Amino acid sequence: MKRTIVLLGAALLLAGSASAQKLKAAQVPAAVVAGFNRQFPQAREVKWEKEDEQYEAGFEQGKQELSVLLDASGQLVETETGIKVEQLPAAVRATLARQYKGIKIKEAAKIVAAGTGAVTYEAEIAQSGKTVDVLFDAERREVKK
Repeated sequence: MKRTIVLLGAALLLAGSASAQKLKAAQVPAAVVAGFNRQFPQAREVKWEKEDEQYEAGFEQGKQELSVLLDASGQLVETETGIKVEQLPAAVRATLARQYKGIKIKEAAKIVAAGTGAVTYEAEIAQSGKTVDVLFDAERREVKK
C-alpha cells in the first residue's frame, strides 16, 4: 500500500511538470521580453508561461484576447487569437459534433504560425467533466498536438 502511494505521488509530480509553468515577468529571459515588447508595445497585463523550451505571453490588445509563443531568442513562433465559437469554420463544428458526442465548445481560437502563416483552429471542449483542446488544420482535419 505504501509503495502504491509513493508511486502515485511520483506519477503526479511528473505529470504536473509536463504542463505549462507559470512565470513572473522577472523570470522571463530579457531576449524574450525584448522580442515581445518590440512586436506588441501596446500589450498590458501580460501573463507569462513556459511551455517546454518556449515562452507564452497571454494578454489583451484592444478588445481581443491574444496569446503568443516565442522561442528563447525572442522570435515569434505563433499567434493565437480568441474567436467566438460561431467563428469556427462550419466543417470544424460539424466534425466536433460528429466525433465528440455530447460536448460543449467552451472556447475557440485561431492560431497562425509566424514563419509560414499556416492556420490552425483550436476548440476547447467539455466532455464528461473533462476539458480538452482539439486542433484542426486549414483543411478542417483534426490534428494531434
